Amino acid sequence: MAFKNHIPNSITLLNLTSGITSVYFGVKGTPADLALAGLFIFIGAVFDFFDGFSARLLHAKSDIGLQLDSLSDMVTFGVAPGFILYQMIRISYGNPVVNGFDFLPLVAIMVPWMSALRLAKFNIDETQVTSFKGLPTPALAIFVASLPIIRQQLYASQNFWYLSVTNTYFLFGVAVLGSLLLVSSFPMFSLKFKSYGWQGNNIKYIFLAVAIVLVAVWQIVAVPLIILFYLLLSWIAYLRKSKG
Repeated sequence: MAFKNHIPNSITLLNLTSGITSVYFGVKGTPADLALAGLFIFIGAVFDFFDGFSARLLHAKSDIGLQLDSLSDMVTFGVAPGFILYQMIRISYGNPVVNGFDFLPLVAIMVPWMSALRLAKFNIDETQVTSFKGLPTPALAIFVASLPIIRQQLYASQNFWYLSVTNTYFLFGVAVLGSLLLVSSFPMFSLKFKSYGWQGNNIKYIFLAVAIVLVAVWQIVAVPLIILFYLLLSWIAYLRKSKG
């Protein structure tokens, strides 16, 4: 096997390493550790982008690469955000503890459950090339990863965003609704470009432009808003297509 064929797989293993590191900090469970756990999911997402990019650039796609990518994604975008959500709900304001049993954080297990189903469906569905069915696992993972970072950065201000990401039932809703979106059949657009013209890519350019503006204005707080905007644009695109 040529040396170039090992480059994408090596980057994929860096994604996996980021996911394992995120799980390590997620298990520790302090607010500062959870912020680090979220950061390593973001790092894993960067590696996840570049392993596919390098495979296409070097013409080094392989069956083992596809399987390795899926297994790594399960750790970084399935297991790791599950630990973060579990711990975030556990230390959230309003978490009910009944007879000493802290039951509500257990809903976070839905994230790795549904991530596994989502990745399995994606692996056998050859139609998900230019678009997706259901929310991609990195999108939900990045949403979740941003929450402890927002909590950490806005601790002093105690503003609306801080109160939201520390509220038990907001986090419960993220776990349930996010997990259900993963395995839904709802069509969502992909950010993969076959060409760079406006025609056919307009929704992608609109999304990227708005995302850049949101990040410039709100920094890390923009991340959940960007994921919600992605869902909204996908819904609009679906309605336009169904009517056309």
